[in-house]
Amino acid sequence: MHDLLHEIWSSIKRNKLRTCLTGLAVSWGIFIIILLLGAGNGLMNAFQKQGENVATNTMELYGGRTTKPYDGFQQGRYVPLKEEDVDLLKSAQFADVIDEIVILKSSNDNKLVYGTYTKSVSLCGTYPGYIKMNREKILAGRYLSQNDINQKQNVAVISDAQAEDLLNGHQNYEAMVGRYISIDNTNYRIIGVRESGRMWRDDRVHIPFTTFKMLNGNTEELDNIMFSFHGLNTEKENEQFEKKLRATLNRQHNAAPDDGGALYISNRFTQNMSMNKGTRILTKALWVVGIFTLLGGIVGVSNIMLITVKERTHEFGIRKAIGAKPWAITKLILAESVSITTIFGIFGMLLGLLACEIMNATVGSASLDLFGMSMKIFDNPRVGLDVAIEATLVLIIAGTIAGMSPALQAAKVRPIEALKSGK
Repeated sequence: MHDLLHEIWSSIKRNKLRTCLTGLAVSWGIFIIILLLGAGNGLMNAFQKQGENVATNTMELYGGRTTKPYDGFQQGRYVPLKEEDVDLLKSAQFADVIDEIVILKSSNDNKLVYGTYTKSVSLCGTYPGYIKMNREKILAGRYLSQNDINQKQNVAVISDAQAEDLLNGHQNYEAMVGRYISIDNTNYRIIGVRESGRMWRDDRVHIPFTTFKMLNGNTEELDNIMFSFHGLNTEKENEQFEKKLRATLNRQHNAAPDDGGALYISNRFTQNMSMNKGTRILTKALWVVGIFTLLGGIVGVSNIMLITVKERTHEFGIRKAIGAKPWAITKLILAESVSITTIFGIFGMLLGLLACEIMNATVGSASLDLFGMSMKIFDNPRVGLDVAIEATLVLIIAGTIAGMSPALQAAKVRPIEALKSGK
């Protein structure tokens, strides 16, 4: 083993520049793979974090406009959602799928007064299930309860941003619980402070839907209807249910059963499935790009081994003439090929891991504010050590394969021809 290592080192020293250039190509390949995987992981983690604030087994319904004439009505007619649609969702034909239903109705430009502080806010009447379906955090106090709904209580849940405004920039949210605010000359007791949204800023003041209806009266048209469901585990099952739901609600609004514009359905379950499918495709694409980059280094290793065999043909002929076995020569070339890919591969792996750490420290906490939405670009853009080692092992195996052809060519050298080539 000592003699073998000495021979490998002697060969590398004789061709320092050529070996280093080839090794850099190998290092660059493994570096790019790890960097791309880290960036891909950061993007996917950011997307998944943004989706954590909503339950995946929920659907949202929004009114739309008809895209075709039906039953004497022209196309382009606005179709609003109404409370009677909720009764339809609660009927027996959907009872085996739908669990809980939440209604939302909002009004804008409402005047909020707190001491000398005045601001225009949006008021949202809803139900207790809203907080669970959107997985929002309660930072202080509590959210709406069924008792608030039943008794039409004048209670409100404000956002963290609103609480900070009322507290002159302070974040002592507990201090706001129990205090009173006035909205359009109606007093509300603050019962909780909620997170205003990690993906998009929602600064609406939430009150019980029954209270909203009693004070505003105009709740015939709803903003949207949200419900949780169970038993729809595949894309096909979700598609069939959405088709049935659309047809039933469309008929109630005198729209064609297959009119996709009359009712907009946002299915978070299928959206999550699509996102997972997209992340898998992205991961595969990154691997493909990285592997093709790595192939450049592997080809370089193969070429340098071929040159080495050509330069040392006379030496190999002498070795065989004095009794060296073909495997001894094959082993020498393979060992040199594996040594180059291993040494430079590990170097590239370490650089790749370091680059991921730098990326995490610089852009890992960066966010982008777009149309009122705060979106994190990267989240933990790292690659696990196990994945990095696996990629390096793939590189070493590829280096072994790259050296196989030159090694076999060296083993086939005939002593008499090799001795002639040295003249």
